[in-house]
Order: sequence, then structure tokens, then C-alpha cells
Amino acid sequence: MDSEVGPLRAVLLHRPGNELKRLTPRNNDKLLFDSIPWVSRAQQEHDAFADVLRGRGVEVLLLADVLRTALEDQRAHAAGVHAAVDDRRLGADLADSLRSHLTSVDAPTLAEVLMAGMTFEELPSAEGASLVRMMHHPRDFAVDPLPNLLFTRDSSAWIGDRVAISSLTMPARRRETALLDLIYAYHPRFRHAARAYGAHSAPIEGGDVMLLAPGVVAIGVGERTTPAGAESLARSVFADGLAHTVLAVPIEQSRATMHLDTVCTMVDVDAVVMYPLARDSLTAFTLKPTGDGGVKVAGPTPFLEAAAEAMEIDRLRVIDTGLDPVTAEREQWDDGNNTLALAPGVVVGYERNAETNERLTAAGIEVLPITGSELGSGRGGPRCMSCPVRRDPPPKRR
Repeated sequence: MDSEVGPLRAVLLHRPGNELKRLTPRNNDKLLFDSIPWVSRAQQEHDAFADVLRGRGVEVLLLADVLRTALEDQRAHAAGVHAAVDDRRLGADLADSLRSHLTSVDAPTLAEVLMAGMTFEELPSAEGASLVRMMHHPRDFAVDPLPNLLFTRDSSAWIGDRVAISSLTMPARRRETALLDLIYAYHPRFRHAARAYGAHSAPIEGGDVMLLAPGVVAIGVGERTTPAGAESLARSVFADGLAHTVLAVPIEQSRATMHLDTVCTMVDVDAVVMYPLARDSLTAFTLKPTGDGGVKVAGPTPFLEAAAEAMEIDRLRVIDTGLDPVTAEREQWDDGNNTLALAPGVVVGYERNAETNERLTAAGIEVLPITGSELGSGRGGPRCMSCPVRRDPPPKRR
């Protein structure tokens, strides 16, 4: 897979589950949600999103299903138990008790614990006293839930025929990488997939990784992806022959612009939808391999110029979010930039971003609108909620 817009054939999604029911006003900030979602409505919205993709011929793989299948392998089951049990949090005795319990459960039960977590009152009963158990509130988490699994783009990304397992920055999300690690290692479909990046490398997240064109990768550097992560991924894709140019793109370190795909996304082979305030301010460092294992860095230069040069086109067409500064700011916050391309010139976007969608339509882009009133409570749009695992090559530029 070498583009953002080649016809999408298979995608990994996560249907919201019981992990969202763990969110409360006490913990939603820590778990990175801006509000408490209405879970059943979020599930309905996600089902509709998946149906739009299936209606366009896309194979939809659900993370919970592939996780359960992977955990049928005893090696994956053991890895899952290891990922769930934190000795430092539980203490030796309680950790051993939980480890013994989870070792005995079936794959669906372990998958549910890995995704939805476990409270202290849900831990298996054990003989003897446990200070750890006694000093925690029964509804405290012994195993944290993973409500951000919904955003499958961030935890892994495919570059060429290899998968990059993200090194997630925020504590609430770090255990996600263990789940993706075992899925790609032990699910029959992915067992032989080579790795482009490892979860224990410098921080990088899939929302910051954008395949602008064959051989050209843009990496946002900001709140979630570090300069070291961007350089490490660049070295990896150069060594594997997956890219000839990497653009490291500094973005503001804020909740509103946590990833590059909150600022812009590809909507055609030569077009992006972009937050207007970023059009002139966004820059890029250009990284290229030296041929002897090293990397040379140039810049920074304006992002749109650097991207067009790397893509070998005259210019990158830009479609602005919104029609005026206030609308643009509102629709950027509501993920107006965060579209998922199903093919060149065909994207999925939230219906609430009406003015951005009108601008896309006027520019010749077909917009497939979906409802996202509850899905968006974790700050993510259609691109965030999807990890493409197979695309056809993009057609040659018109």
C-alpha cells in the first residue's frame, strides 16, 4: 500500500464496545475523551460507517473479531495475559492470582478483559488478605480499559507491504500496541506480515503518518510523534525500500491538532483538504537516504511546496475547511479535515461539517456523509477510525 487514495479493499475497524461504558466524569479526561459517549448510539453510528464501506466493496475487519481469533493461538494467549497483568500496580500476590485466572479463560473472555479492562471488584476471589485490593476502591481499574481502540489508525499503519506498530505516547493508550502486536503476529491473515516499525521504538502514531504518493511519506511531529520517532521511521522505510522521501512536518502540540490528519488529509491523488490556518504556516523538513545507510535533512520549507516537489507534481490542490475563520475553526475541531478516501476523489466525512463538505463537492470530490455525534467524542473522524490494510495502487495522475 503506497498511497492514501488508492481504491480501498480492506480495512481494520473497531466497533465500540464495553470499554466505552467504563468512561465516567471522573476518568474521561485521563482516558482522552472530551465527553461521555452514548454507547448504543455510537455503535449505531459505527455500524452505519462500516456499512458505507461495505457498500463500496471494502472488506471490513473488526478488531474484536481478529483479536479473538489471534488469541486462539496459545502463544498469543500467553502474550495477552502478560499484557493485561501489571505487577507494579497489583503487587506480586494479586498479579499471580489474576495471571493464573486469565491463563485459564477462553479467547473471547481474555479479549474482553484486554479491551474493556477489569475493576478490582471483578478480580477473581482469592484466599488471604491483599493490601492492594483493600486499599483500592472496588470500581478502580486493576486492568485499564482501552476506549481509544476505536481509533485504529493510530495504533498501526501499513506502508507498502509492511506494518508499522505504533509507539503510542499517552499512558491511556500504550497497552493498545500489545494487542496490535499479537494480532499481527498470530492472526492467520497477518502472520507473515513484515514489520516496518516496532512498538518499543521512539514515539510515533499512525495519525501522523500519511502516504502522499508512492515513495513519499509525510510524518507529523507534535503532541504524539517525536522528532526521534519521525527520524527512526524514516530510516526504517528507507532501509526497506518503501520510500525515497520522508517529510517531517511540525504541527502545534495541542489537543486540537494532536495528529497531522487533524490538519489535512488526502482526498485525491493531487489534492488535500486542509485547515486554512495551516496552509501558509505548515512547513516540512525533507529527509532522503544518503545511500550508505545515513539520512540527509534539508529545510524547513513550506509544506505544500515540499510535498509537490517530492510527489513530482506542479502543485498540490488545497480545499479549505469551512468558508470563514470561525467556521473553519469549528469544523477543524469537528474533524472536518479528517476524511477517509475510498478511492481518488471519493471520501467519507462527518455530515455535520456541512460547509467543508460543500467545498469538497464543489471541487469535484464525492463525499459520503456519516453521522458522528457520539463517535467524535474522543476527537477523531473517519480516517482516525480506520486502518487500511489493503489498497490498490492509485491511478496515474490526471
